[in-house]
Amino acid sequence: MLSTETGKFMDKSQVEHIYNYRAVDNMLSTSGQPTEAQLASVAHEGFEVVVNLALHHDPRYSLRDECSLVRSLGMEYIHIPVAFDDPTEADLLSFIDVMTKHKGQKLLVHCAANMRVSAFLGLYWAIERNRPLEG
Repeated sequence: MLSTETGKFMDKSQVEHIYNYRAVDNMLSTSGQPTEAQLASVAHEGFEVVVNLALHHDPRYSLRDECSLVRSLGMEYIHIPVAFDDPTEADLLSFIDVMTKHKGQKLLVHCAANMRVSAFLGLYWAIERNRPLEG
């Protein structure tokens, strides 16, 4: 796979090096913000949808044009901007809707550090899949 950042070939294991990457199962993975090269690896690994819960306004935690990059790699891009310190019920309902509509597709769900994603995924499981809350 050719890296969009370096022009060098990289192996597909690059996905596992995304910040705070976690493979939930064969169809769902979560992470912090991937780099451009890592998103190319995500596409190479057969992911179909990238869901981003982070805000786009801080270049330390976002790519300049992630939407265009993801689409150019043949994947669908969905952005649900969730304020880290002020998530809303509407944000969660949007997330649940996206997860429901894309069930059966291979998803990468990310934010800046995999914290919003972890919280939303836990709530999704508790609400939609009737998984008990732990903790």
